[in-house]
Amino acid sequence: MPGPDDDHRPAGVTAAQPAAPIAFRQFVLKLHSRCDLACDHCYVYTMFDKRWRDLPRAMRHEVIEATAGRIGEHVRAHRLDRVSVILHGGEPLLAGPEHVETAVSVIRQGAAPVPVRMTVQTNATRLDERYLSMFDRLDVRLSVSLDGDRAAHDRHRRGPDGQGSHARVEAALRRLTTGYPHLFNGLLCTVDLRNDPVTTYLSLLEHRPPTIDFLLPHGTWTTPPPGRPADPRLVPYARWLIQVFDRWYHTPGRPVRIRLFDEIIQLLLGGASRLAGVGLSPMAVAVVQTDGEIEMDDTLAAAHPGAARTGLHVRRDPFDAVLQLPVVRAQLNPAAALCATCSACDLRQVCGGGLRTHRWQADNGFDNPSVYCPDLYAVINHIRRTVRRDLATLPGAAR
Repeated sequence: MPGPDDDHRPAGVTAAQPAAPIAFRQFVLKLHSRCDLACDHCYVYTMFDKRWRDLPRAMRHEVIEATAGRIGEHVRAHRLDRVSVILHGGEPLLAGPEHVETAVSVIRQGAAPVPVRMTVQTNATRLDERYLSMFDRLDVRLSVSLDGDRAAHDRHRRGPDGQGSHARVEAALRRLTTGYPHLFNGLLCTVDLRNDPVTTYLSLLEHRPPTIDFLLPHGTWTTPPPGRPADPRLVPYARWLIQVFDRWYHTPGRPVRIRLFDEIIQLLLGGASRLAGVGLSPMAVAVVQTDGEIEMDDTLAAAHPGAARTGLHVRRDPFDAVLQLPVVRAQLNPAAALCATCSACDLRQVCGGGLRTHRWQADNGFDNPSVYCPDLYAVINHIRRTVRRDLATLPGAAR
């Protein structure tokens, strides 16, 4: 899924020492299964899994209550001190302000007394003053999808009528950043090789986001992402990201956190990863669809039909039942899930094999490196060289 909040994963987890016991600290609720945009790079509607067509449009109240009860059951059983919930879609704001407020209130009541950090991931086309004042009252953060300037954004993020959405998103961001900057969680930007990387980065900075997530477009070995050549010597996505990294890294004060780069640097310095698709720390995220089915990472929809399904439901099954599934247990031991190529790689502790979705190949499942393997290696290696060079200039004690 694009850019979930990761602030509540286990602290101090390292690749060599998984947390025990593992618990879900992050839940994604698919509050609405439809969208008011028709983005041609969306993994929900344009790839293999078409189950969205059969899902209820909005999550019913009884499903919200069942989900809240299961979250409360889980956090109390594992004695968690906090939990994160992301309202997702489709486009969650299509559910309407009353429904969104009900979901926020019911989830928090179900988890009480454990505090819940609530985030909405939105395309922002419906983010008006009514929503913003409500989110301010409820203390709900907002992550907004924006792919750059008008040309870059409108290349993909258009309405069913073919009209671009950039003007509406920009207006919403102005309302957010001028009136409610404390609610701004960050921007999510899907990389397009046709967009100039530095221009894209600078256009995102204009909105003063606290965080930027640069997301690789979803693809697999069976259906490669756009512009990813078969020749492993070519690394177009690495070249794009490296230009952004160099501009960001060498800017004094670094005006924004770019999670991909921050996490890679953290791992290179011996720390732990808190971002899916980077490093070998266990990542436990539960997704609840509008009908109440519990799923794994919903980006798996880009791999094959039903790839994210568990067969479990919030009305019948506790979240602990998800943790016992063999496929989920395998994901909670990322090092053991690496293919032979990744296990032999000198950057495996940092790369972690990339996002599981991107490893899929029809003839052997997920037992592969990422389809972005050459790009990931080149980006991480560039950052490693840059950090090593800077560390070498420090006095011994500081180093």
